[in-house]
Amino acid sequence: MGEVSVEIILTNSADQAMVREGYKKDDEIRTMKVKALVDTGSVSCVLTPFVADRLGLARVFRHMAQYADGRREEVGVTEPVMIEIEGRRTYEECLILGDEVLIGQTALEKTDLMVDCRQKKVFPNPDHPHQPVIKIRFLA
Repeated sequence: MGEVSVEIILTNSADQAMVREGYKKDDEIRTMKVKALVDTGSVSCVLTPFVADRLGLARVFRHMAQYADGRREEVGVTEPVMIEIEGRRTYEECLILGDEVLIGQTALEKTDLMVDCRQKKVFPNPDHPHQPVIKIRFLA
C-alpha cells in the first residue's frame, strides 16, 4: 500500500462571489494548482499557511485538530474554498496547518471519488462515473 497523491485546483470562493456581483473580473479570481495527499484517515481538508495566504483565504474561526499521534492543536479554519479533484468540484472549509495539502474524507464523499491505494489513484465511483451522487436520507 502506498500514499495517494493527486493534482487539485483550489479557487477562492469569495473571489467567485465578487465576480458574480460585478466587483471583480474573472481574471482576478485567485486560484492555484497544487499536489495534495489523499488522507482517508482525515475528516477535513488541510491547507498549508502558504497556500491559504496565496489564495487570500480568510481564517473565519478556529477548531481543535487531532493528529494521528494523538496530539491536539487549535488551528485556523478557512472560509469555503472550491476544490476540484479529477474534474469534480466541491466547496470545503479547510484547516490551516503543516506543510502539506491534504484531501480529507468529506471532500471525497462530496465528489463521490474513491481511493485505490494499490494503484495509487483516485477515481470516480463506478456506480456514478459521469457525475457525483451525494447520498441523503429521505424524510417524508
